[in-house]
Amino acid sequence: MSTTGEYRPHRVAVLALDGLLPFELGIPHRIFGRPKDARGRHLYEVVTCSVRPPGPVETDADFAVHVAHGPETLATADTVIVPASYERGPLYDEGRLTDDLAAALARIRPGTRLASICTGVYVLAAAGRLDGRPATTHWADAERFQRMFPKVRVDPDVLFIDDGDVLTSAGVAAGIDLCLHMVRRDFGTAVANDVARRTVVPPHRDGGQAQYIHRPVPDPQLATTTAARAWALARLDEPIQLRDLAEREAMSVRTFTRRFREEVGVSPGQWLTQQRVERARHLLETTDLSMDQVARESGFGTAQSMRQHLQAALGVTPTAYRRTFRTGGGAERHGGAGARH
Repeated sequence: MSTTGEYRPHRVAVLALDGLLPFELGIPHRIFGRPKDARGRHLYEVVTCSVRPPGPVETDADFAVHVAHGPETLATADTVIVPASYERGPLYDEGRLTDDLAAALARIRPGTRLASICTGVYVLAAAGRLDGRPATTHWADAERFQRMFPKVRVDPDVLFIDDGDVLTSAGVAAGIDLCLHMVRRDFGTAVANDVARRTVVPPHRDGGQAQYIHRPVPDPQLATTTAARAWALARLDEPIQLRDLAEREAMSVRTFTRRFREEVGVSPGQWLTQQRVERARHLLETTDLSMDQVARESGFGTAQSMRQHLQAALGVTPTAYRRTFRTGGGAERHGGAGARH
């Protein structure tokens, strides 16, 4: 909401650099272009800009895109997103910003939320925005990125990292995960889930990049952990032990744990906590259940346990989360960078 009371959607500026991937350029427009409030008004305004005056920007495909906005757009943004670019130059070869890119980034207002998709993280790192902070990028580029920017705490195993005012994602499709996460952070799970359904993608993917790293193809006759996960999701409100999950697949606990991590990218315990946090978020947004009831329904047992887990996962208490994202409430907030979870 602007200081005059006039409605103003949250403005997302997407920085298009030469050599960009058209698919990644389209992700923010697709995800942020969907959400609307109860009155049918767009919650976000998405604008593409270049480091140069309006004109063509080369892609890694056999066509260019015409970008209608120059770098001055960055000064008006609430969030700036940098998709990947594959044009080699000082940025990727030396970890150094070009003069026009440095001048463009200097226009960004203090407090603006920054995000990168895949190797767009090089831009943030070269600008010094990631020094001493956690970040991720495509697993195949993580080692090189870490060598070039030793001050950055690189985690190659996750799909994205939310460090408050700076967010980074892994390769390509992880940009969808990141953008959905930002919608969820700004306006709640219900709004993000609606966007995911309309985009025909999962609202939340389990695990991290570890599951996508190339490995020998497993024997198709080997059992998977799919049935155990489905079984657990149907009874999150009940105590679930690791041995219970292993028995569903007729595996030893050791074999099940190894197979689960290979398939999902996290341990069974971490996955269960993630699912329970998501269940609690949904109940806090969509029901009037007491905190004790939400805790029991989501499998945390006690309100204190739920509070600890939500505080660790989201950075807010269950009470604060409900107050912010109760159905209909979150979609009435405008502008700014949204709640920091």
